[in-house]
This record gives sequence, C-alpha cells and structure tokens, in this order.
Amino acid sequence: MITIWGRANSVNVQKVLWLCEELSLRYNRIDAGLQFGHNTEADYLAMNPMGKVPTLVDGDFVLWESNSILRYIVMQYGGPGTLYPADPKARASIDRWVDWSLSTLQPAERPVFWGIVRTPEAERDIEKIAADVVKVAEVWKVLDAQLRGRGFVEGKSFTIADIVLGAFAKRWFGMPGIERARMPDLERWYASLATRPGFNTHVDVELT
Repeated sequence: MITIWGRANSVNVQKVLWLCEELSLRYNRIDAGLQFGHNTEADYLAMNPMGKVPTLVDGDFVLWESNSILRYIVMQYGGPGTLYPADPKARASIDRWVDWSLSTLQPAERPVFWGIVRTPEAERDIEKIAADVVKVAEVWKVLDAQLRGRGFVEGKSFTIADIVLGAFAKRWFGMPGIERARMPDLERWYASLATRPGFNTHVDVELT
C-alpha cells in the first residue's frame, strides 16, 4: 500500500487523493504540513528536501512534486486507459495543461486564495484582492476557451489534466465574496466534475 504524506486541505494533496479514488487505489495518508508539522523534521526532509506536501512513499521509492506523483501513480497502477494515454501526442497535450497549472494558473490564483481564505477578514486588502481576481479571471478564460465544444480539457475523455485543473477550479468557484466573470464552458465543465466521487470526497470540501 502506498503512503501519502500531506494534509487533506492542500490542493496538491487533494489532486493525488482524487486520482487514487478514480483508480480505486488503496493508500495510507499521514497528516503533514502547516498545523500538523512533520515537514520540517529531519526524517521528512530526508524524503523531501523541499519540505512541502505531498510526498509519496511506495516501498523503497519516494517521490515529491504533486504532478509527478500523479503521473507515477497512473502509470504504475492505472494500466492502459484514458487518464494518461500512451500516445505521445495525446500525452503531451495533457502534460501542457498539467504544467500550465504550475507555471500560470497557480501563481495567479494563490494571492486570491491566501488573501481571502487564509487571511483574517479584518486584515484583508480588499483592493489588492479585487485586482488579483481580475488577473486570475483572465487565466481562467484561457481554459474556458479550451473547453468550448469539449466535454473535458483534452476532448471526450477525462484525464489527469481534469483532475489537476478541477482541484484549482474548486478554489475559484468556492471562494466567497468575489465577483466572477461568466464563463459558460468553464462552469459547465466544473459542474460535470460533481458527478465524480473522488472530486466530491477530496476536493469539494470547505476551503481552509
């Protein structure tokens, strides 16, 4: 059984747990990070020198970086399928969105999330948050356009790109008190994720 180190309210841990649910893969999760600690201890840093979550342990194999963990799990335990197809072009198309989540989406989304969810109301910089919401909305419009005429991020099949971007979409749609531009295709896609048990169990939870 694999072990996943990381707190359940981390978006990067949630992605991994959602994938495990999609694959009916058993795992043991150990709380780590923020209030749970562990991630600054020597034993943890020996596994993950970045001191972040998640960290995956599979026998004597240790892996960090959430998107790398997703790719490993689906290749090791998923078998042939549509989550991460073997065809190089299909796989590269999925990978670009997985990489885009880290290069473009998360940097734009993070200030809004921290400004609202992890900052006490009395300390929030409302003007900065409003400006950051505009910036991240422009990023989400890119995905809204990609989803036009598509059931999922890369066409007809649900893939790990939908898992990665769906976890961040929960933050966009779940954050209170922000004004969101209408994006019909993004909204339709996000609503479809609610039919997936892994999303409901691990992602569609209170933002903390």
